[in-house]
Amino acid sequence: MELVYRTMPSPVGMLTLVASGVGLVAVLWPDDDPLRVRLPTMTVAAGVHPVLRDAAAQLAAYFNGDRTGFDVPVDLRGTEFQRAVWDALRTIPYGETRSYAAIARQIDRPEASRAVGAANGRNPVSIIVPCHRVVGSGGALTGFAGGMAAKARLLRLEQGRRDLFDME
Repeated sequence: MELVYRTMPSPVGMLTLVASGVGLVAVLWPDDDPLRVRLPTMTVAAGVHPVLRDAAAQLAAYFNGDRTGFDVPVDLRGTEFQRAVWDALRTIPYGETRSYAAIARQIDRPEASRAVGAANGRNPVSIIVPCHRVVGSGGALTGFAGGMAAKARLLRLEQGRRDLFDME
């Protein structure tokens, strides 16, 4: 199945949105490691691809503080364990965080905190599948594919701290 992409500017950097005929496959960061989300050859979307158009519009509304959730279809590609983690991430309410241990318990794998961290790091659909809402057990910010500054900015946005969201 052919994948198409487009880029969009955002307050956390230029994002690359990737879609299949089924849904959004990836939201990639400017300096994303190509091994984090392995994708076949992609082509630039010719014309208006509905999934890419909707994803860009929903992300823009999110960054403007006008949207707290996403309903763009996703085409998540990963192992059964990874998909279970990514599904759990989608249950974290806007403006809240969860620890890796809490996600491990939620998917009935309480000993799998480290594996949850690895799956979280491989989340291909950043922001829309909100891996930025996962923090360390003590609430400390931990790794994020978009970088720690982007993670902090996203969390500030969701906490209604727009004045701090726009800071460089």
